[in-house]
Amino acid sequence: MNRTLNLLAFVVFTSALFIRSTDPVIPQIALAMKVEPATAALLSTAFTLPYALVQPMLGALADMFSKARLMLFCLLCVALATLVCGAAPSFEILTIGRIIAGLAAGGVVPIAFALVGDKIAFARRQVAMGRLLFAIMTGNLLGATCAGVVSDLIGWRGVFFVTGGLGLLVLFAALPGLRDPGERGGRFDLAALGPNYRAIFRNPLAKICFGAVFLEALFMYGVFPHIATMMYQAGETRASIAGVVIAGFGVGGAIYGASVSRLLALLGETRMMQTGGALMGFCLLVIAARLAWPLEFANFVLLGLGFYMLHAVIQIYASELAPAARGTAMALHSLFFFLGQAAGPAVYGAGLTSIGITPVLLLGAFVLACVGQVCARKLRRSPKDAAQAETVP
Repeated sequence: MNRTLNLLAFVVFTSALFIRSTDPVIPQIALAMKVEPATAALLSTAFTLPYALVQPMLGALADMFSKARLMLFCLLCVALATLVCGAAPSFEILTIGRIIAGLAAGGVVPIAFALVGDKIAFARRQVAMGRLLFAIMTGNLLGATCAGVVSDLIGWRGVFFVTGGLGLLVLFAALPGLRDPGERGGRFDLAALGPNYRAIFRNPLAKICFGAVFLEALFMYGVFPHIATMMYQAGETRASIAGVVIAGFGVGGAIYGASVSRLLALLGETRMMQTGGALMGFCLLVIAARLAWPLEFANFVLLGLGFYMLHAVIQIYASELAPAARGTAMALHSLFFFLGQAAGPAVYGAGLTSIGITPVLLLGAFVLACVGQVCARKLRRSPKDAAQAETVP
């Protein structure tokens, strides 16, 4: 089982590399393709929006067919589309390649979490998913950092060739270990969609899980695109410093991934959710205070730790909403999360141009603290699972 989990971690790590890989090379792409930087920046949206919208379909397909085979096929499509981006003769082709990559990437991470739900007992799932989250955060961090280095060495096209080639290498390495000869593929059956969705939303915890991750993403991730502007207004004009501050969030996520077992033993799930929500609320208040950037960096480390303390537990319960439709449930979890990420910058942007961003931060701090409290009250293990957890070393 450890080997399977390690392979899944490599797969989601590679998938995470693709998401942020274009961010540092937008100016080079804009110059080479003769488009405005604001237009080139839409390459990020071209990846993330299809990623979100395709979730319900891919989740349903995962429940109908082999999850592992579908996940690996999606990784193959991401890698090939990324290689096409590297050779794209025009910005239009480059954008289409990113859209295809985003559509396919939507079938990697959520299905990997669904596989963990299928193969690992509920009592051990928190630690297993924590390892996957650690791999994802590391991929997000290295995707942006290494892309800038690769671009300086061999040009922006090299970023796509390197990440696409790495995706193929990981695919070939993971294929023998993740392919389960005993797993029988299903068949495409539209009639199964309705019962699967009804089974998920019949569970009263569905609205808690999906609503919580939507609000998390809206009020926490929504402020990220505005951090550089806020720091600029406060007198810090170096873009690199804004990047360092935001990278602190990934450091906090990595700390969570490395210490999840100890956090569970110390706090338990209920207090982890309460603490995570309270930490995120506190960190938004600190952002509103406009402190010096070293303190902001430390604040973002704490924000990343708090976010994953709450988010990872919610993810566990989302994986149990309807075990027979776990792929669909995890895809819906991802859909609501990315919809929150899409709406968040607009909410903070509206506040920035009207009442100011500080009232929105204060509102977000209150909402996130409440989300942690509500989840702690509503999300509880069954007596059977609680008994199993007590026997897990």
